[in-house]
Amino acid sequence: MTALPERSRLVQQHLSEAGVAAEIVVLPDSARTAAEAAAAIGCSVAAIANSLVLLADGEPVLAMTSGGHRVDLATLARSIGAVDVVMAPAAVVREATGQAIGGVAPVGHPARLRTYIDEALGAHDELWAAAGHPHTVMALTFEDLQTLTGGEVVAVA
Repeated sequence: MTALPERSRLVQQHLSEAGVAAEIVVLPDSARTAAEAAAAIGCSVAAIANSLVLLADGEPVLAMTSGGHRVDLATLARSIGAVDVVMAPAAVVREATGQAIGGVAPVGHPARLRTYIDEALGAHDELWAAAGHPHTVMALTFEDLQTLTGGEVVAVA
């Protein structure tokens, strides 16, 4: 087994503490996009749970979205009761999560982020999410994702 990167070890610790038995897989190549991840894993793009750090009325939040569609920021704003939702700059993503864009996991952050989960992810028996590094992923159920993040299920598209 390939040793896990430091950020992925933190994610593994969060999984263990939450009682979620998910194995972190190290991929040979980067999986920074949903399409790259799906190709590497052999699943549908829609089963990829993208981790997007956004600014909702200036506050960093995490949106776990299906790789099967693009997030409509206006729809998401209405769903979460925000006036303005925009993509967070890379520096904010790194500060809020401790992880780089392309590898942001649903957990393992310095502090818990308010999290929203795309309702479309509920259609899949197995989801794949980044695990703290662009080369690491993990399989989760929709219920696991909710348990880990305490996320609210909303419409994003």
